[in-house]
Amino acid sequence: MIIDKIENSKLYANISERIALGLEYLNNSDFSKIELGTYQIEGGDVFAMVQEYTTKSREACKLEGHTKYIDIQYIISGEEHIGLVSKSNQKLLTQNNEGDYAFYEGNSTLFKFETGTFGIFFPNDLHQPCIGLNQSSKVRKVVVKVKV
Repeated sequence: MIIDKIENSKLYANISERIALGLEYLNNSDFSKIELGTYQIEGGDVFAMVQEYTTKSREACKLEGHTKYIDIQYIISGEEHIGLVSKSNQKLLTQNNEGDYAFYEGNSTLFKFETGTFGIFFPNDLHQPCIGLNQSSKVRKVVVKVKV
């Protein structure tokens, strides 16, 4: 997993060509003019989902992981905690191979994501997004899905 500010994203562009495309999309897009929805960057290999939601309690948020896609999560506005933990030794609860997600039971460590923060979550990284800091708040986020 990687957590950093968007202005440092060029440091990670050499991880893979597809990750570089996703980071380039985040850097070059004016999200104040982009509506909620899904946007193709490179077909089904790299695409972005612009989302808006209200954060919830930690207990209401699920610890999730993916096997076919890497997530690049970028906070356009607002702030949230994202719980993170390695997939190793975590108890699998449910899995949906077609939708490329699985939910786990486990204890994650909370990291604060605020406007301008991004995270790259690989298949061995479980993440628990949407957690409010002290109370519920509105978050606008982009999740770029990058095929492994």
